[in-house]
Amino acid sequence: MHSFPTPALALVERMRAAAAEDPSRAIAFQGAPGANSHRAACEAAPDHLPLPCFGFEDALEAVKDGRAGSAIIPIENSQHGRVADIHFLLPQSGLCIVGEHFMRITHALMAVPHDDGTFGPFEAAYSHPQALGQSRLFLRERGIVPLSHADTAGAAAFVAEKANPRLAAIAPRLAGELYGLEVVEDRVEDAPDNTTRFVILAPEPLDPARFSGDTAMTTFVFEIRNVPAALYKALGCFATNGVNMTKLESYQQGASFAATMFYADIVGAPGDPRVDSALEELAFHCKELRLLGSYRQARARG
Repeated sequence: MHSFPTPALALVERMRAAAAEDPSRAIAFQGAPGANSHRAACEAAPDHLPLPCFGFEDALEAVKDGRAGSAIIPIENSQHGRVADIHFLLPQSGLCIVGEHFMRITHALMAVPHDDGTFGPFEAAYSHPQALGQSRLFLRERGIVPLSHADTAGAAAFVAEKANPRLAAIAPRLAGELYGLEVVEDRVEDAPDNTTRFVILAPEPLDPARFSGDTAMTTFVFEIRNVPAALYKALGCFATNGVNMTKLESYQQGASFAATMFYADIVGAPGDPRVDSALEELAFHCKELRLLGSYRQARARG
């Protein structure tokens, strides 16, 4: 708890106390109250109790320890790509993906005023690296130095604590309201369609049979055998079975750079003969194949 800036501590404590009263309804998120993940938790699970955690690993541990029934984690952004470390953390967590949530992201530049009530010029702006990347052009045009913080709302609380009018934060408007900062400029993200995809994690997977009549997604990681054309053959199984793969990313496992893991999303779920056949063929070409979960598709994909 004490990793959060001082202005956030009282609110963090109240939210943690509420979650402790009914852990099964708690949904853990990374960041201080007011962060985008807080907002996503409220949108995706309005009947749940948001539980703030300092880091992504802390949010996952809260579920594993029974302090929360689920967690919501940002996994990729339409403008700035995948969220760092998530591809490593999810497979290692032992948790299962049970849902996804897409949220339009808007950022505001916020600060404390000078004694005369004016704002700026700003020497630096604090925020999560994702938010800084999503506002890169805005900051460059104004000569504001981007400085990383653990999360957007935590950055707002930090700037409020410092009370230095030459420092700003890039965060959701809610964070400014919670920590007493004034919004200097709204919608500072570089792209008007800036969207983040979140996944919801729980200790147990959903039964794929429950998606009858609905479009489902399945997420998995795999490592192919180290032989020529192995990836080509592995991916061919989805084409021959008519299964649509909507995401494929690679990442290195270990320091040798010889073991490449792949993270993938497909439309469909086990129980569908086409999906079953594709995954069976994929497993033949893999050293490792691990399903991370099947869940209802949050929105149609083009």
